[in-house]
Amino acid sequence: VLEENVDNVSLLLKSISHPARLKILCLLQEGEKSVGDIRKAVRTTTANISQHLTILRNQGIVRSRKEANFIYNRIADDRVVELVNTLQTLFCSPE
Repeated sequence: VLEENVDNVSLLLKSISHPARLKILCLLQEGEKSVGDIRKAVRTTTANISQHLTILRNQGIVRSRKEANFIYNRIADDRVVELVNTLQTLFCSPE
């Protein structure tokens, strides 16, 4: 069981280790966001955001829903929200 947990955590960390994906998760920890909102905040193309969101969705980190012409994304696992909060506290807060 320990080996399986280590493997799962390793996959999770690999999935979120890209700077754009970390930025996306920081945005999503505040709540659900549209692809357009994420694109503006991360300052990249919609295609690039879609690629990163696909990786996060495939790992079960992010869930999406479609409403009219918009796709909204949110973090699927509260443990990931907690992880991102901890990372921000440790590395992004003024000392």
